[in-house]
Amino acid sequence: MILVREISKSFGRVRAVRGVSLELPTGQVAGLLGPNGAGKTTTIRMITGVLPPDTGSVSIAGADMGSQSIRARRQIGYLPESAPLYPEMTPLGYLDYRGKLFGLDRRALRRAAQKSLDRCRVGAMARRRIGALSKGYRQRVGLASAMLHDPPVLILDEPTNGLDPGQIRETRSLMRELAQDRTMLICSHILPEIERTCDRVIVMVAGQIRGDGTPDELISGPGAPARYTLEFRTNPSAGASFGVSRLSTVAGVASIALDDRQPDDASKGWTRLLIEGEPASGDLREALGGAAADVGLFVRELTRRRRSLEEVFVSLVDEAQQTPNEQALRGGAQA
Repeated sequence: MILVREISKSFGRVRAVRGVSLELPTGQVAGLLGPNGAGKTTTIRMITGVLPPDTGSVSIAGADMGSQSIRARRQIGYLPESAPLYPEMTPLGYLDYRGKLFGLDRRALRRAAQKSLDRCRVGAMARRRIGALSKGYRQRVGLASAMLHDPPVLILDEPTNGLDPGQIRETRSLMRELAQDRTMLICSHILPEIERTCDRVIVMVAGQIRGDGTPDELISGPGAPARYTLEFRTNPSAGASFGVSRLSTVAGVASIALDDRQPDDASKGWTRLLIEGEPASGDLREALGGAAADVGLFVRELTRRRRSLEEVFVSLVDEAQQTPNEQALRGGAQA
């Protein structure tokens, strides 16, 4: 439904987007995630036809954005970060105005406007002034306007920006409902929002795609180090350092550190450790438990920790922002 091939965009000497390619099929909800300045909004603007790419191509539902621009843009419903609403208009009047821009027949327009307002749960406010509505309702009016011509593709730029927690939950539920029969691309820098809403996460850093997959695929991707929490008690005369020294000899253990949050009964000798395995070390729980038993450690918790999407994101950003010299030095040190 959305096909992007090697698009790039520069503003003077700044290369905002560099060779981005992606393909989104029908029915997929994808999140474009990245820090400020990553090139997300520029990419969105090229996909929607607002900006022409310097190189590469964009196709929407089979229509090329370069040679068939009008046809391609008719397939898109776009909600920018700040929806261009007119506060003196009513939601129904605003959608009527927008529908005329799309060239909709007046009779069809009235039906489409009411259907769009009802689907976005703002029908009860249809005749109130937009300026008197809450931000949550104004955001829904913007979404209704993007839905007005029933497009197969929805592109939303920061759709929950500035909303309170209740409004965010309502908007998230609405987006999932709308995505059942269309393709949706959501641009955001809010990790929990992307993780809870999207089937697929695309991480963009410094104008390039650095990660692409489902949240589970990114979290448990190849090379991801296994992490464990181990809580133990040893002979008071030996101390926690005895347990750390013995566990650090287990094959596959890369590092051991004291958890910042120690048990409430630490005064009774209980210690909580954070253990990180080497990449591709497999599951170390059996080896760690066996080593603890061999030296007389009393273990009451041994769990494998799941990486968060935030940790994956930070790792991808840090990796992308290293200079070529730093990467070369690291490669030499590992060799």
